Amino acid sequence: MAAERRPLHVFCFPFLAEGHMIPMIDMAKLFAEHDARVSIITTPRNAAALEKTIERTRCSGHQIETHCLEFSSSHAAVSDGSENIDAKQTVDNFVDLTKAVGMLQEPFERLVEEHHPDCIISDMFLPWTVDVADKFGIPRLVFNGSSFFSLCVWERIGRYAPHKNVASDMEVFIVPCLPHSIELTRSQIPDFSKAQSGFVELFERVRESDVRSFGVVMNTFYELEPAYAEHCKKELGRKAWNVGPVSLCNRNTVDIAERGKKACIGPDDCLKWLDGKTSGSVVYVCFGSRGQFTAHQLLEIALALEASNRPFLWVVGDCKKLSENEWLADGFEERMQGKGLIIRGWAPQVLILSHPAVGVFVTHCGWNSTLEAISAGVTMVTWPIAAEQFYNEKLITKVLRIGVPVGSKVWVPFDAKKRPVIRRDEIEKAITLMMDAGEEAEGMRKRAKELGKMAYRAVEVGGSSYADLSRLIEELKTYGLKA
Repeated sequence: MAAERRPLHVFCFPFLAEGHMIPMIDMAKLFAEHDARVSIITTPRNAAALEKTIERTRCSGHQIETHCLEFSSSHAAVSDGSENIDAKQTVDNFVDLTKAVGMLQEPFERLVEEHHPDCIISDMFLPWTVDVADKFGIPRLVFNGSSFFSLCVWERIGRYAPHKNVASDMEVFIVPCLPHSIELTRSQIPDFSKAQSGFVELFERVRESDVRSFGVVMNTFYELEPAYAEHCKKELGRKAWNVGPVSLCNRNTVDIAERGKKACIGPDDCLKWLDGKTSGSVVYVCFGSRGQFTAHQLLEIALALEASNRPFLWVVGDCKKLSENEWLADGFEERMQGKGLIIRGWAPQVLILSHPAVGVFVTHCGWNSTLEAISAGVTMVTWPIAAEQFYNEKLITKVLRIGVPVGSKVWVPFDAKKRPVIRRDEIEKAITLMMDAGEEAEGMRKRAKELGKMAYRAVEVGGSSYADLSRLIEELKTYGLKA
């Protein structure tokens, strides 16, 4: 009698930053729900933060665990948990972080040798994991936490360099060879795309490791961007599977509320406040875990929210280094009592976006936030800051047509003082446009709600993402048999 076939054993290795770790943990849970055995590779501090989430998944009958890799004391301060990148630091620090994480290659190799996983799924910023996979003859999959659209834009700008053919940073160019006519300016693309830097060298390593990998796993769904899913596979020659929105693997309030850091407001308190507002009336403002602003910019946001005369929920993040006298107008919170809720720190974003009271999301266009808004059927006011966020803005405003730009024009990752200030009247104008009853806004709301329904159908049994994940698992199971 043939021996009973063991489940597929997957090593999931996220990059040590919240925006990368959160979706990959969700993806790991999806693999576990498809009867794979999943080992999450992380650091002791992150493992402790994940303990309750992993235990709930395990109690549901799924095989999931964590394995810890120790940092030396010299690397732990910049590479473990929430301390990895400070907002005041530059892109060079991110490069240093990737180098620090690269110090884990040797202990990771020992872990792979000890546990014999069937495949490694690692973040794009862990390019050296393909060397480990090659050494042991197992496939490595790249986890790309962004969209097919932005991946295609990255590739086309990298290949054709259209930004070199314009005379100034503000002159518009068209990204060549895409399914849509996408316009950008040189000021909106990353600095490392325009000049040699440590980040250029990092991306070259990332690109080379992607080519050598088995394929790429995308946190998106086919119906959202079919033209770019096909373009990526057929025109760019990338073997890819779409498995998102991965956030929808969290189906109860506790799992949803505990994604990422511990929230600064309890989910019950947050939902109670939203319950007191009428449907579609609330402006939700949040710029992600790294979206820091100057006191001047925060003041402009505050005054714009007041002028809009609509209820708002504003997540300002960590602003301890700023005096509230600098960014809150005199008597602002008193005047906004009952109408506005300010959260200083982390908030349960998926719960907030899913509440029927939320009418629009003012967002930095990080892909996690973008996809969470799409899943909730919420329109957006787009305010990109860095990374691939300006590309995501074009997907939202020009392809999907479910949002309007606030007017952000300059790519600045960490130094908020270098960002041009968006004035209160521009912010108020974008919010008012999205919240009014006009034909344009109604059309965007209708499209957003339909996309939200598509997102849920994609991850259900028989949906496109469910089927793609099932196909990927079956292909990985037979990988060793093809030799």
